[in-house]
Amino acid sequence: MKGTLIIMVKEPRPGRVKTRLGRDIGLTASAWWFRHQTRRLLWRLRDPRWDIVLAVSPDREGMQSRVWPQELRRRPQGRGDLGARMARMLWQVSQGPACLIGADIPAITRKEIAQGFAALGNHDAVFGPAPDGGFWLIGLKHPRRQPPHFFKNVRWSSEFALADSIATLPEHRIARIATLRDVDTADDLPMT
Repeated sequence: MKGTLIIMVKEPRPGRVKTRLGRDIGLTASAWWFRHQTRRLLWRLRDPRWDIVLAVSPDREGMQSRVWPQELRRRPQGRGDLGARMARMLWQVSQGPACLIGADIPAITRKEIAQGFAALGNHDAVFGPAPDGGFWLIGLKHPRRQPPHFFKNVRWSSEFALADSIATLPEHRIARIATLRDVDTADDLPMT
């Protein structure tokens, strides 16, 4: 069955996106970086093996934005912390497996996404770890079968985010795929 790839995006406005990076390089530069990083990522990850859905924020502005390709489906992220928004986006996938990523991972390719979906063939969940203790990908074989405490009490933006998230999926067979770095600060930017 065809999978769904959910990509979390924010309107690339200075002061509203990549603010930690903005402290290092400036808010306008960080918004510019995110806009162009996301454009490259969306182009790179298109593949007939999965459908792409954009999880947009802020809700109203993101749904009407001209920044993202019009042909891609969009859903508003809604309210709540990161965990609540990710759980909601995954739950909205009614059929087939789903993987969810952020748009701030420069090294991601179709190969890593395919590995995530392949891992769900014999696992209930998959994570793509990040070197800082977080993760860049979460995937669920059955997105509507989330435990009630899924992503509750996770210490986001900390070295405990991955371990805390895995702890919310007891009795799930969990796979891990490649470790990739997301961009939070200037030190995380790829060297060119």
